[in-house]
Amino acid sequence: MNHMLTILSLVFDIINEATPQRQCIGSPTTTSGTLAPKDPICSGDLIFEDNFDTLDMNIWQHEQTLGGGGNWEFQWYSNNRTTSFVEDGILFIKPRLLADDTGEEYLYSATLDINGGSPADECTNPAWYGCLRTGSQNTVLNPIKSARIRTLDSFRFKFGKIEARMKLPAGDWLWPENR
Repeated sequence: MNHMLTILSLVFDIINEATPQRQCIGSPTTTSGTLAPKDPICSGDLIFEDNFDTLDMNIWQHEQTLGGGGNWEFQWYSNNRTTSFVEDGILFIKPRLLADDTGEEYLYSATLDINGGSPADECTNPAWYGCLRTGSQNTVLNPIKSARIRTLDSFRFKFGKIEARMKLPAGDWLWPENR
């Protein structure tokens, strides 16, 4: 199952529409966050790049939630290097079955409380039972452990162009998501 679910590479560049002029032509792009450029942005400027030599936690924040974004996704998004890691300049997001760690019965009887003790382990979204959930015969716990990373605190932009190279998984119940 994992071979179908592995994202093999992601290089993430955000650039504005390029212009051939060397002089600065103002861009409508706006940015915010700890890594946002402070100078005026010229059209065509590269304003963010990560080639994933490491998984830089100053750039990327992991979501920690069971909530599924309101559409009852099956994932438990966690900050765990078994589901998100970098190897040879490639970001891997590799889902795992929770039952492989806990057994199948766990999904129908246990309580997941993902309110961690350190900032990296805190639940990031309590909506839709995102931090605490109990399994039962009618309400199965999220059976997939996966990862969702974002630049929420480090970099945000409005208006511009994103270029990314990636290999996306194929199969039932899978879709790429970019929120």
